[in-house]
Amino acid sequence: MLVGSYEAKTHLAQLLDQVSRGETITITKHGVPVAVLCPVKAVSREERTKAIAELLAFRPKQALGGLSIREMIEEGRR
Repeated sequence: MLVGSYEAKTHLAQLLDQVSRGETITITKHGVPVAVLCPVKAVSREERTKAIAELLAFRPKQALGGLSIREMIEEGRR
């Protein structure tokens, strides 16, 4: 289904209901496709467990160079 950006903005709740029922909607701007609303792919328990294990293995290898998380956040805001 193709929907113009103005219509998508105006009827977002209804479009999300359609997507939740499995429909894919392409949003256009001046007739050119710019975005797709589609149902979220279910992630298996195995995929979640693997991702968590990879994050936990990655974490100890990262050095902050003596900086705290707060200092890094403040540096990112400058």
